[in-house]
Amino acid sequence: MDKNKKYKDLFWGLLFDGIGMLSFIFPGIGEFSDMLWAPMAGWLMTKMYKGRAGKVAGVIAFVEELLPGIDLVPSFTLMWIYTYIFKGLEKEKS
Repeated sequence: MDKNKKYKDLFWGLLFDGIGMLSFIFPGIGEFSDMLWAPMAGWLMTKMYKGRAGKVAGVIAFVEELLPGIDLVPSFTLMWIYTYIFKGLEKEKS
């Protein structure tokens, strides 16, 4: 496993989750910004994580950012944990 990519993905994931949470700073305007950020977040997720897992995570990120009140969920960070912790452990066991 490329440790450089692992931590680069973590950095970008934390940044993207932070961008998604910025809408809470601007009540009223934030909901509008979520409509712009949701498709971008879904697209970024599919670019960061390839394959079926990336596509599923992209849809989840899109919906999570679009629905009001649940964009507190750090979807990029959770996908990083799934990819590099849970899936990484499965690779080590094989």
